[in-house]
Amino acid sequence: MRSSNPVFSRRGFSRDNGYAGFNAAPQAGAPTAGANPYAQGTAANPYATNPYAQQDTQYGAPQAPARSGAMTIDDVVTRTAMTLGTVVLTAALSWALLPVDEANLGKSYGIAIGAALVAFVLAMVQSFKRKASPALILAYAAFEGVFLGVISSAVSTYISPGTVMQAVMGTMCVFAGVLIAYKMRWIRVTRRFYGFVMAAAMGFVLLMMVNLLFSVFGGGDGLGFRSGGLGILFGVIGIILGACFLALDFKQVEDGINYGAPREESWLAAFGLTLTLVWIYLEMLRLLSILNGDD
Repeated sequence: MRSSNPVFSRRGFSRDNGYAGFNAAPQAGAPTAGANPYAQGTAANPYATNPYAQQDTQYGAPQAPARSGAMTIDDVVTRTAMTLGTVVLTAALSWALLPVDEANLGKSYGIAIGAALVAFVLAMVQSFKRKASPALILAYAAFEGVFLGVISSAVSTYISPGTVMQAVMGTMCVFAGVLIAYKMRWIRVTRRFYGFVMAAAMGFVLLMMVNLLFSVFGGGDGLGFRSGGLGILFGVIGIILGACFLALDFKQVEDGINYGAPREESWLAAFGLTLTLVWIYLEMLRLLSILNGDD
């Protein structure tokens, strides 16, 4: 099974020409979950005396023998920093170069919408590619940053100057909180957890799409899911879903490292984490805009 993002499904990490999902079902004839394939004491296994053939009994996760070129947590951190750094840099540049005053509002919004569409297409292409493409991922981050920069500038100009910083801090707090909870094993990513999150996310996205259609053809805020009390409720739900997908991302990264995924696939981890953090930031910005707009 593979982990997914609230908007874009993406492939799991490679392992022996397969995929290392967060709780992948064993193949026929393969060792069961938690068993090290190098620790089988049978005559058919030439690695039965391998010194690395130790089963990780503390967490029940299979550990692959150490090999060169395998993904590490440092690789994931570095690629994620590069991807998020691209988002932040282009967002800052678009904020400065694409003002949202009355004279330039239409032009800036047009560029932001165009950048969002390009980012969506690039993300979809990468999601269905078998291998990670660093150029594609960084291009997605750049266009996503343009969109976020203009939207953030508009919120800061027309709603509240402090809303953007509050949303940034809120996103960082959600990330830190989920990471701590995951490392402390307060959150356990299981098949049931995965199924519940995916079902909730699909329902959430469908409701937002219906609301968007009603707002386009009927005017106003459609069904009212993005304003008032309902807007606050759905904003909180969106943030909680983003936090759940962070846990799925952390589990996928952990499994990818344990299974010895190739180093270049750390770009997939960076891509997934960036998608999830952008989701959380947008939901946080929308929620705070409603709250600050009501003051």
